[in-house]
Amino acid sequence: MNKPKNPFAYFHSSPEVIRMVVMLYVRFPLSLRNVEDLLFEHGVDICHETVRLWWNRFGPAFAADIKRQRINRMKGFTQWRWHVDEVFVKINGETHYLWRAVDHEGEILESYVTKKRDKKAALRFFKKTLKRYGKPEAIVTDGLRSYPAAMRELGNLERREMGRWLNNRAENSHLPLRRRERVMLRFRRMKTLQKFASVHANVYNHFNAERHLVDRQTYKARRSAALAEWQTLMA
Repeated sequence: MNKPKNPFAYFHSSPEVIRMVVMLYVRFPLSLRNVEDLLFEHGVDICHETVRLWWNRFGPAFAADIKRQRINRMKGFTQWRWHVDEVFVKINGETHYLWRAVDHEGEILESYVTKKRDKKAALRFFKKTLKRYGKPEAIVTDGLRSYPAAMRELGNLERREMGRWLNNRAENSHLPLRRRERVMLRFRRMKTLQKFASVHANVYNHFNAERHLVDRQTYKARRSAALAEWQTLMA
């Protein structure tokens, strides 16, 4: 059998440095030049354009590896409740919509960008998410009419729940991406938004240690485990 191709083969930096660069840029609200300056203080001299190249090249691959492992682990568990919501994002002055599905623990299942938020867009989003993760016991949405129209066609309208504060999980999941949007001075293309939202969601899930629910020692153990797993991605 042929050995799998090393994704880091033609890069002069070590895989550890590349993983650190991608993690800093995607996980934290830092600009390209912020990451360059932080690494320079630790003895790593790279250009901010190198940061851009590496996150574009390796970010989707790292995210895909995280998602694949997470989906495999989720297959043995019941999908209790999903929270679905859409948020508007301006791209060159034009309004687009970022659809997101969040599970009962606040981890992002799927991110999908469309130009409209009609029944067709909602149906496409639901089909993509259900195919990948299976059917949940309940789906919490807001009052947008596209949701019941799409769910009626899919035959799961009876699973829909709606309430004033029931969808806070999905509403809160938008906040980290909003912070990133301000640092990046907004997105320029729909393709870039889709790419970054997908990568950011999976990195956020990977480092979501639920520090507000556990004691300090448990949180430190989870954080160390997440960093150790990050260093093995695409190894």
